[in-house]
Amino acid sequence: MQFADDSLLSGFSVSGDTDGRWPLVMASPHSGRDYPADFLALTRLGFAQLRRAEDPMVDALLDGVAAVPVLRARYGRAWLDLNRAEDELDPAMFDAPLAVAARGTDRVAAGLGVLPRVAAQGLEIYRRRLAPDEARRRLAAVHRPWHRRITELLARAQARHGHAVLIDCHSMPQPAGAQPPQVVIGDRHGTSAAAGLVDLIEQHFRGHGWRVARNLPYAGGHTTEHHGQPAAGIHAVQIEIDRQLYMDIARFTPHAGFAAVADAFAGLATLLVARAPTLALAPALRDAAE
Repeated sequence: MQFADDSLLSGFSVSGDTDGRWPLVMASPHSGRDYPADFLALTRLGFAQLRRAEDPMVDALLDGVAAVPVLRARYGRAWLDLNRAEDELDPAMFDAPLAVAARGTDRVAAGLGVLPRVAAQGLEIYRRRLAPDEARRRLAAVHRPWHRRITELLARAQARHGHAVLIDCHSMPQPAGAQPPQVVIGDRHGTSAAAGLVDLIEQHFRGHGWRVARNLPYAGGHTTEHHGQPAAGIHAVQIEIDRQLYMDIARFTPHAGFAAVADAFAGLATLLVARAPTLALAPALRDAAE
């Protein structure tokens, strides 16, 4: 992790073929670990505390995905949360009225809006209230281009194949319970992706011997809600994987399980490219009489 310059010209990277030749797009919105230099004057937290808000190393888990386009965020989630809607803003964080209407949600109330107020464990991020221009600048520089790029990639895939699939990749702290899930698949309770697709993803992770749940405790965020349009042939699924499967959570370093999790993501990409055409993911043809 490092402080970056203030230009914000490269808020994320895209690897793989971007011409629509593959029906799949993968994204890691919460694994960024850079912070703009001016953020240093605003935050009361140190690097180790800021990093607790990240989905550490999820971007690296996707390094084995070949050819399929993969988006990787550059900046840390504590600075900007790409899995929130741009109107999920807390007006109380700012020292003057916002130029846009803010939408209060449970996530905003918890301090976890598009500009988070708190990092992990409820730690307050900022020394003082922000100027409204902070929100405008971050959304314009990174949030909108990120989601615009996803939209473009999905549209190219859908135009070529009749369908497109977005896999939004995250990691999670181990959920509570005696036998907590190790993988949680979120499809907004069946509204962001076809059931057959989600079944296939669940079978894949169960085949690796992991406990899998759907939608609890994570049903998917803004990304799946915004991009998932099954009726139009565009399907979005969020995957949360237990960090303890691949990393030492105290040291933020990979352990021996990292390779197995990385192989699972690479295998998922291969599986979806091969099997998606058999799952009837394209929109149904309208009756010619309509």
